[in-house]
Amino acid sequence: MITLPNALNAWNTDDFKAVFIKEVEALYGHDLPLQQGLRWSSYAVAEGFRVMVSVSTETAEYLEIKTGVFYKGIIAGCSCSDDPSPTDEQTEYCEMRFSINKQTAQTSVEVI
Repeated sequence: MITLPNALNAWNTDDFKAVFIKEVEALYGHDLPLQQGLRWSSYAVAEGFRVMVSVSTETAEYLEIKTGVFYKGIIAGCSCSDDPSPTDEQTEYCEMRFSINKQTAQTSVEVI
């Protein structure tokens, strides 16, 4: 389970976006649904993703943050020893919604 306590604590401050982005980009990429957002490749690369905040709203229980996520994917070959095709990285983009529980900072993430 992902928790984003620093983002929760920064809510309603001028630093919220920067704190949220820093905390999310420090996560291990495989904790995010990057694989589900692929369009041009077959396997998501977990490192080096970047997050952009689009819209932040608040409900009674959650902070809802709509984001754009830029990352890389690869087109995997057959991995045969004589396969001449190199590993080819593709730039990928998807939108995700982060729902941060206002009591626990536990966060769910979904591709939208």
